[in-house]
Amino acid sequence: MKTLLLMRHGKSSWKHPELSDQERTLSKRGERDSHLMSHFIVERELVPQIVLASSSMRTAKTAEALCEECTGIGPVRLMDELYLAEAGAYIDALRTLPTEIERALIIGHNPGLESLLMILGRRIEAMPTASLAHLVLPLQSWSDLTQETEGELVDFWKPQDLQQQLEEEAKKEE
Repeated sequence: MKTLLLMRHGKSSWKHPELSDQERTLSKRGERDSHLMSHFIVERELVPQIVLASSSMRTAKTAEALCEECTGIGPVRLMDELYLAEAGAYIDALRTLPTEIERALIIGHNPGLESLLMILGRRIEAMPTASLAHLVLPLQSWSDLTQETEGELVDFWKPQDLQQQLEEEAKKEE
């Protein structure tokens, strides 16, 4: 069995309209949410052995936030072929992973990421910025991954829900 985490990049900034789409970085909320989800990944013991991310600035900054928070995180590969990719490109990238990798994280963009979740998790789920899906795939080797692979969506988290949960817990402690 392989574990696949799918994460949409944090909310991007529109402060500099002169920047290309690929050059846009994270907004303050995007930075906060990326760090929040990083803490959550650590708490759930889901730190990936490798991160495959689009080469856009906002996905790179999301991955950077993960690396700051997650001790023991594997290498981050920024990949041009994952910029605004469709589901097939994500599958192709995953198929190249070594068999010994048990847990991988993709940081990408919609609509391709939502399509990948639907294909592998058999569930339609909107993926707002910085959301995280946890899938288990019935594979011994990543090279066996196809669009016909039927994974199980174990859980799905949105930063807004986690932030609300943290605020409610803080109120109870007061």
